[in-house]
Amino acid sequence: MNKAIVLASRPQGWVKAEDFRLESMPLPAAKDGEVLVKNHWLSLDPYMRGRISDAKSYVPPVAIGAVMVGQTVGEVVESNHPGFKAGDHVLTSLGWQTHGVAKGGEISKVEAKAGVPLSYYLGVLGMPGLTAYFGLYEIGHPRAGNTLVVSAATGAVGSVVGQLGKASGCRVVGIAGGKAKCDYAVKELGFDACVDYKAGKLNEDLAAACPDGVDVYFENVGGAIMEAVMMRMNFASRMIVCGLISDYNATEPYGVKTVRAILVNRIRVQGMIVFDWLARYPEGIKALAGLVAAGKIKYRESVVQGIENAPQGFIDLLQGKNFGKQLVKLI
Repeated sequence: MNKAIVLASRPQGWVKAEDFRLESMPLPAAKDGEVLVKNHWLSLDPYMRGRISDAKSYVPPVAIGAVMVGQTVGEVVESNHPGFKAGDHVLTSLGWQTHGVAKGGEISKVEAKAGVPLSYYLGVLGMPGLTAYFGLYEIGHPRAGNTLVVSAATGAVGSVVGQLGKASGCRVVGIAGGKAKCDYAVKELGFDACVDYKAGKLNEDLAAACPDGVDVYFENVGGAIMEAVMMRMNFASRMIVCGLISDYNATEPYGVKTVRAILVNRIRVQGMIVFDWLARYPEGIKALAGLVAAGKIKYRESVVQGIENAPQGFIDLLQGKNFGKQLVKLI
């Protein structure tokens, strides 16, 4: 049997466990050109909050009663495609379920090896890592001596952004929630400083951590944090808007009051969706894999066990309770 989490209702405000439902159904059969996959790992990501809303977005919303969207890595158990055989490990977009059928042209083979477990293809070598790589380099244009600030600094994207920034010669300042996360950013990831936004002195602490202002800002949070950083941004600085998680569950969006800084300081602000670089994914994966293998990128995962616990893992992610990339282990 296949077990799947489907969308039961569209959340109003904060997501609740009751917005999802666990269902069981017979395993699907693979038709010509398809493969049946047993999923090992499921990725949970902030973008999913937008996919369960009916607000206009860059992709259609998940339908009520449909399996929740998401990337997975797993093992081929039945193949009717010449390019795959049983036992192959593959990266798919089968969503929140233990098994699924995918067309051969819509999946790719991955390889578990020393230092690179399968789960990494959903994180540092997957969409979050590629988001960090292309967002920072293609939009942020970091240069040696720049001050780079990244919010959600210990998350799947932010942690990679900061380490890539250090490799580019930047002074890197993270923003995270809690002393443990800030200590990890500085002591383990090599950030120069990390501001704990929960300490209640965001503006003062940010000013102290960025005495020469901010040249590049990688935005994952929005709201009051975006407002505070914009007050510190330099002339001709760059802002990559990757995520706005502080607004995802809000019934009324936060009104940023410092947008005048964009005009005064001629800040270049650009939204970032990783699919825009789809054709260059192999380049990014190769570069990131080399850095991981060389020990130049450290990476942390936050794991919940079992498909039935995926909704709670997602809620924890939205509430900032995760520490690193949020995953569901399915086997």
